Amino acid sequence: MALKIIWAPQAASNLEEICDYISRDSEYYAAHFAQKIIDTIKEIPNFPGGGRVVPEYNDENLREKIYGNYRIIYRIKTDTIEIAAICHGNRLLENAFL
Repeated sequence: MALKIIWAPQAASNLEEICDYISRDSEYYAAHFAQKIIDTIKEIPNFPGGGRVVPEYNDENLREKIYGNYRIIYRIKTDTIEIAAICHGNRLLENAFL
C-alpha cells in the first residue's frame, strides 16, 4: 500500500513563494515548475527510500528528491510521507526550516 502524502505548511509556502517569483517573468513557466514538482512528489510513495538522505541531518527518515536546482525535502513516517520543504539547492538548510 502506498503511503499518503501530506504537506507541511512550510513546504506549501515554499512552493508558492518560488512560483510567485518565477511568475514575475512567466506565468507559464511558474505553472510548469509547480506541475513538475507535484509530479515528482506523487512518485515518492512508490519508493520512499529512493531519495537520498539529507546530508545536513543524516537521518534515514529525512530524504530529498532533486528537481532541477530545487530540493524536495520529505520525511518518511509510519503511514505518511510529509513534504517538509522545497528550497533552492544553493540554500543552506536551517533547523527552523525543518
